[in-house]
Amino acid sequence: MSINPQRRAFLQHSAVSMTGLTGIALASSLQPAPLLSSERSAARSVIFLYMSGGPSQVDTFDPKPALATYSGQDVPESIARNVPPIKRSGLNNIMPSHWSFQKHGESGIPVSDLLPYTAEHVDDLCVIRSVQHLNPVHGPGECVCLTGVASGDRPSIGAWTTYALGSANENLPTFMAMNIHSDGMQFPQRAGWSTGFLPARHQGVVINPATGIKFTDRPAGTTQQRRTQQLRLLEFLNENHRKNKLNADALQARIKSYEMTANMQVAAPELFDWKTKESEAIRMLYGIEQENSHETGVACLMGRRMVERGVRFVQIRVGGWDAHGNIKSNHSRQAARTDKPIAGLLKDLKQRGLLDSTLVVWAGEFGRTPTMEGTANGRDHSPNGYTIWMAGGGVQGGQILGQTDDLGYVATERPVTPFDYHATILAALGIDPGNLRFNHLGREETPLFNDGAVINEVFA
Repeated sequence: MSINPQRRAFLQHSAVSMTGLTGIALASSLQPAPLLSSERSAARSVIFLYMSGGPSQVDTFDPKPALATYSGQDVPESIARNVPPIKRSGLNNIMPSHWSFQKHGESGIPVSDLLPYTAEHVDDLCVIRSVQHLNPVHGPGECVCLTGVASGDRPSIGAWTTYALGSANENLPTFMAMNIHSDGMQFPQRAGWSTGFLPARHQGVVINPATGIKFTDRPAGTTQQRRTQQLRLLEFLNENHRKNKLNADALQARIKSYEMTANMQVAAPELFDWKTKESEAIRMLYGIEQENSHETGVACLMGRRMVERGVRFVQIRVGGWDAHGNIKSNHSRQAARTDKPIAGLLKDLKQRGLLDSTLVVWAGEFGRTPTMEGTANGRDHSPNGYTIWMAGGGVQGGQILGQTDDLGYVATERPVTPFDYHATILAALGIDPGNLRFNHLGREETPLFNDGAVINEVFA
C-alpha cells in the first residue's frame, strides 16, 4: 500500500492544524506506511547504536589470522591493488590484533575477547562484514552513516522512518537522539538527526539521557488549565500568521511542537523516572551501577523505555572510538563503556518480548586499517570494508553476511553501502523504500537515492 506524496502532505498539514490531541492522533493515522508484499511481521521501532570514531573491524567481529603472519610487513600487492587510492589507506606495517577471537553460541560466530557480553548474543546478531564507502573523514563519514551522503543534506534514516510511519504515541516525539561523547572527540553532526528536505517536524529531538528533555517542566505555579489556555492562544496567533506565508513548513512544525511540548509535560517525567521504576537487577544488567558504563547504560535503558512507549526511532551516539594511537587502550576503554549496556539492552528487549518488534543496529562511520599508524600502535581510518550488525526486528540472527580480504581491508563478497542498510532498516519496519517518496524540487526522492537496495538475506 502506498499514498500519493501530495495527498500525504495535504492530509498531514490539515491534521496537525487541528486543535489538541485529536489533531495529533489524526495526523498520525493519516500516515500509513507503504507495506511490503511479505507476510513477515514488521518491527515497530529502531534503536540505532552509533559508535562514533570508527571501531576496528579486525579487533571486534572480523578476525584475520593473516595479520599475525604478515606482522610488521607491507600489505601484499595482491591486496594493496584493490584498496581505493584515498587518503589514510595506510599500506605499511601490518599490525596483529591485541585480542583473540572465540566462537560463540550455536552459530559459532567469532567475536573478539574485547566484547565478551555482546558475544553472548551472537545467535541474535546478523553480522555484516562488508560495508563500504569512500569517505575517510569523521564528520562527513558520520553523515554518510546516518544520511547516506557526506554532505549530510539528505534526510537522516530516523527522519525517513518517522516520515513513513508517523507517531505511535501522541505524547512523545517520534525520533529521539542521545549523544554521549568524550572530551576532545568529534562533535555530533546535526545531520544525523535532521530532516534534509523532509518537513521539519520529522527532526529528531536531542535529549540528555540523565536529565531528560529540556524545557518540558511546567512553569512553577502554572496549572494544567492555564497552560492549555496559553497553548491555544499561541496556536491561534501562529495559525493566523501562517496563513499569509508561502512556505510555512517551519512555522507549522513550531505549532506542532507547542502541542507536543504540552503533552510531554505529562509523559516525559514518567519516561525518565527510571530510578524508581526500574529494579536493581535491571540497573545491574545495563551496567548502570558501574562508573565506566553508567552513562551508556542509562542511555540504553532509556532506549528500551522509549520503544516500550511507542517512540519510532532512538539514536544513541557513543563517541570516542577514534584510535590513532594505542588502540589497545582506546578500544578497551570504549568496550568497557558500551559492551555490557548493549548486551543488557538485547537481553532486556528479548525477555520482555520486544526484540521482535525492535530493530537494533550497531554501526560506526567506518572501520580501521589493518596496519599500524606510524609507530603509535594505533590504526587509521578505513571505509573500504568494515563491520556493522543488526538484531531483532525480523532479522535472522546467527549469521554472517559479506567478507573482506585476508587482512580486512576491502569488501570482497556481498559489498554493502550505507544506503543499502538504510533501505534494510526501512524494510524491517514494513516499508518498501522504493515506494516511499517525497517530491523535492520536482524530483521524486526516495531513501534509495541512486543505488541503494534492501539486503534481503538479513531477514529470516
